[in-house]
Amino acid sequence: MFDVTVAPAQAAPDAEPAREPRAYEALVREIGEDGACEVRDVFWSETHARLQLFRTLSPAQHHARIAREAHSLKSAAGTFGYVRLAALALQLEKTAEGLGEAEFRVLLDLMDAAYAAARAQEPQA
Repeated sequence: MFDVTVAPAQAAPDAEPAREPRAYEALVREIGEDGACEVRDVFWSETHARLQLFRTLSPAQHHARIAREAHSLKSAAGTFGYVRLAALALQLEKTAEGLGEAEFRVLLDLMDAAYAAARAQEPQA
């Protein structure tokens, strides 16, 4: 899918826009406005829960689960065009096994910020 070089967490938020509106427009063309809106609402709810879940996990003990959850988040965020959040989720997926607790927490903070930025760019948020 992606050929990505994982950058330090501090550089990731500036590397991608928070939202690519054409991705959502493509989804609307495929499943209609009502369907896309419903699916996006589920995405917001699940992403909020997933970000909270990450805060309860330790990378030393739960790196496999963190990687799986990050993979799911990356895919969902990409579907809706939340480019920055998808890039950070990819970074977490690829580095989960080797992250220290402090690095993990910094990455989670960046993901929370990307989530907030994506929500703020939503016309109906």
